[in-house]
Amino acid sequence: MQHDQRLLEDTDRILARNNHDANALIAILQDVQRKVGYLPIDSLRRIAETLRVPLSRVYAVATFYKAFKLKPAGRHIVKICLGTACHIKGGGEIMRAMETELNVKPEEATPDGRFSYEAVRCVGCCGLAPVIMVDESFHGKVGAKDVKQVLAKYS
Repeated sequence: MQHDQRLLEDTDRILARNNHDANALIAILQDVQRKVGYLPIDSLRRIAETLRVPLSRVYAVATFYKAFKLKPAGRHIVKICLGTACHIKGGGEIMRAMETELNVKPEEATPDGRFSYEAVRCVGCCGLAPVIMVDESFHGKVGAKDVKQVLAKYS
């Protein structure tokens, strides 16, 4: 209950900083996500109510942009490149190995909150294909067999 109240207070402060302006919806969502790490449904409801816009509009914006997350992410975000070069060199196999190793689906956090992972279209390192990014670190020329070793570097 205390966490929920603090979340709504944070959301209210963000709304006030943006002058309760519906035209600032994307900026408001960005600020909430920056503060909380994702966009909780209670915040989305508060935003819709305060801005006097339908919740469906707020939700549509939150789900349209890939940068927004509706679920908590892990402490370490793993991005698996599935751009052309990485895909051809085994990106799909890395995705399957990641799912097996972490035992969660893409964009879900592991039960311990350590990791979440997602597919991305290109990280701009085609010469290192296939590539995994963990947070801001690149790991190139990895294979499915390397997933466990890469993850072991992050606590």
